[in-house]
Amino acid sequence: INEPLAGRHVLVVEDIVDSGLTLTYIMDALRARTPASIKSCSLLLKPDSLKTPIDVDYVGFKIGNEFVVGYGIDYAGKFRGLPHIGFVEYGH
Repeated sequence: INEPLAGRHVLVVEDIVDSGLTLTYIMDALRARTPASIKSCSLLLKPDSLKTPIDVDYVGFKIGNEFVVGYGIDYAGKFRGLPHIGFVEYGH
């Protein structure tokens, strides 16, 4: 992001928060740029997979540890274009 963030309201939008490490890094980096406020939202949150404590301000759905695909989320470059979210069953 090349735009100055000082004094601006920032919303970070994620598709899925799994470990929380990426969102934590992004939020910390953006906070250092002194925005007026910063919030996060995610379509999907895997609370049982979090490796760092993070509060996502707006969550669409909390899910289990399933590996999900579709609606922009892919597996090895496949399934991104599905018009819904599904999960991958291993061994079938």
